[in-house]
Amino acid sequence: MKIASVVGARPNFVKLAPIHRAIMSCSDHTIIHTGQHYDYRLSEIFFKEFHLPPPDIELDVGSGESGFQTGEMIKKLEKVFLDSKFEIVLVYGDTNSTFAGAFAASRASLKIGHIEAGLRSFDRSMPEEINRILTDHISDQLFAPTYTAMKNLQSEHVSGKVLYTGDLSVEIIKEAVNLASKSSILDNLELEAKSYMLFTMHRAENTNYENKMESIIHVFETLLHRGIDMRIIFPIHPRTTNKLKITGQYERMENCENVILLEPVGYVDFIKLMLNAQKVITDSGGIQKESYLLGVPCITIRNNTEWVETLEGGWNILTGTDPDKIVTAIVDAGPSQIHNFPDQTIFGSGRTSEIIKDALMTFMRN
Repeated sequence: MKIASVVGARPNFVKLAPIHRAIMSCSDHTIIHTGQHYDYRLSEIFFKEFHLPPPDIELDVGSGESGFQTGEMIKKLEKVFLDSKFEIVLVYGDTNSTFAGAFAASRASLKIGHIEAGLRSFDRSMPEEINRILTDHISDQLFAPTYTAMKNLQSEHVSGKVLYTGDLSVEIIKEAVNLASKSSILDNLELEAKSYMLFTMHRAENTNYENKMESIIHVFETLLHRGIDMRIIFPIHPRTTNKLKITGQYERMENCENVILLEPVGYVDFIKLMLNAQKVITDSGGIQKESYLLGVPCITIRNNTEWVETLEGGWNILTGTDPDKIVTAIVDAGPSQIHNFPDQTIFGSGRTSEIIKDALMTFMRN
């Protein structure tokens, strides 16, 4: 089989690793990197950590507003696809690279496989939600990670073939935890396990609004004023850094004595930080799921989630950017990890990459 994978951002790279290993023995697999994430720590480091080969094709699209970035990807990808003989193009998740890859492949009359299909937050103000919906409705093979995702696709009457596969994160997390045992990031930062909270924020629904970023800073200041001795580890996304500086709030964030700002870290170091955090605070979909699989309580600074399964048992709490709700969730004892560990089986058996490989082989034979 001649298969192409279109990737461009952290969530894509992480999902690519087990798929590449599963299909490399039975396919000619071309990796196309759009350049959506061009920072080394958000891109190449993932290829090294998961022993992926360098991308076969690099489009170097770089930064830009969402519409411009997606348009540039589509133009460059369409040219690649029209000159290729790929039998199927795989896209991953819900990034701009995901939709651009699917749309360009459809214009070139190539088959499309969507890995992590069917997720819905039912909030169409989110760019990721639009990417998911459009990608699902032009894909030929839809690999659903949960039964909720299956039901979403069935209710929308998508035209492609829907298959429940389980979620790749089960096998990814297992590998990452093994690799993280060798990470020295806690020692480097002089951190003790469960002595800190891990914070991330990068989604446009938060970073595009000055008042929402100000609310988050207010949370950190409130913790200080209340004498709550808990450090906040914040590996800061370049977009968030830029937005904070544009709005004049970066210095205020730096002045929060309980916040440790870090440059973006690699996936293995990030898993080490997450595994040892008391709680995780995030607006990332993938991190909600990863923290659930690791048994670390999560506070999601959004009003909805595409990973509804993580809400069960109180392992994930939706607070939006309401400071009072966030502070309450931080100081709350949270679920008991002894008596109420998350049900990991809701995300599958840990054989997702093999299930997808078998489905691809069957699909192409037919």
